[in-house]
Amino acid sequence: MLLFTLMTITLLAGARSLTAANAVNEAPERKRSCGKIAPKVVIVSMFSPEADVWYTNSRNSSLGNLFANNITVPGLSPLFPHVHCNERREVCQLTMGESEINAATSMAAFVFSGLFDLTKTYFLSAGIAGVNPKLGTLGSVALSKYSVQVALQYEFDAREMPANFSTGYLPYGAYMPDEYPSIIYGTEVMELNENLRDAAAELAQKAELVDSPASADYRTKYVTSSGAYAAAVAGPSVIKCDSATSDVYYSGTLLSEAFENTTKIWTNQSTVTYCMSAQEDSAILEVLVRATVWGLVDFSRAIAMRTGSDFDRPPPSIGAFQHLRILDQNGFDIAIQNLYLAGVEIVEGIVAAWNTTYNEGIAPINYIGDIFGTLGGEPDFGSGSLFDGMGFSVESSGEIGLTKRRISQGRKGRRAGGWK
Repeated sequence: MLLFTLMTITLLAGARSLTAANAVNEAPERKRSCGKIAPKVVIVSMFSPEADVWYTNSRNSSLGNLFANNITVPGLSPLFPHVHCNERREVCQLTMGESEINAATSMAAFVFSGLFDLTKTYFLSAGIAGVNPKLGTLGSVALSKYSVQVALQYEFDAREMPANFSTGYLPYGAYMPDEYPSIIYGTEVMELNENLRDAAAELAQKAELVDSPASADYRTKYVTSSGAYAAAVAGPSVIKCDSATSDVYYSGTLLSEAFENTTKIWTNQSTVTYCMSAQEDSAILEVLVRATVWGLVDFSRAIAMRTGSDFDRPPPSIGAFQHLRILDQNGFDIAIQNLYLAGVEIVEGIVAAWNTTYNEGIAPINYIGDIFGTLGGEPDFGSGSLFDGMGFSVESSGEIGLTKRRISQGRKGRRAGGWK
């Protein structure tokens, strides 16, 4: 068991000041907002193995001991109630708990707690995931531009779906699976800063990723005459592709291909870019969108990273149940290790180049934010901003209302390639 001494935090009513016992001296340039801890990077883990790899290895890096400062934050998961920071308070880490509800609740508790100054903080969401064998393999490290909440749809049991449907999932308000949803909740698609994504990928590529003979053996099952799964057969690498968010831990070729098409249609892309299946990314990003509106964080500083611990669909010779529950794909260990190996390069790179690059931020050239246009600008997916490109203002006295969620789509007739 990891032993640590908890820092006592008292949040004084009205003054919102912070008293800490046994606090260490923090760098002068990071003392902002009445002495609040102002990390340069926050590492976001989902469950214990993803967090433990940082605790175990960070002492041997420039990050140092992540248990040097430990802050209890009201509203975090009862399993993971503390935020951990290194001695210089430049790097902090917290664990959300798995699934969309846990992730959203914990992230909201953290960013709205008032205990930290996060206005210049980079958020590295770092977790393991299922990997699409068309684009990656066990141990691959993926940096995403889009996160898509693929299961935010109607669903039929596949045994009851219409004969001309190729999936039981149907977008809200639609009549065919390959139509754009006409009823919008707002969290369907999140678009991140592509320039920052590319910079993070460049840093991650410095890592010497690990592999294992057992993982390589399972990958050979994906050899096909067509070469459709060539990426699965290769060794781990850093890739740039997109993440699907779903509380349902789906597995199998039919569901995975359905969500490939969902991602392609909803992000308005012409090729398959979905490569990682996860449970938390969109939830975390939605909290950061809302906190950005209130000036608490900067959404353009969000990074979504996933490593492949298992394939989202079986190889051609193996059934879906056997692939998911019987056979050991042997990807978990290398995914956890590569999560740290690539992640620490990103964190160290941001800290090292803080004064020259990252303090001022990396300006996005693409649209960033949600499908509503909450942060301003015109989304390059969906039907355009609900706020006329100006974004939501906290000073607005008006209310968009639920009636605005139903939006007409000019793309209703569009079909994804290969769909009935």
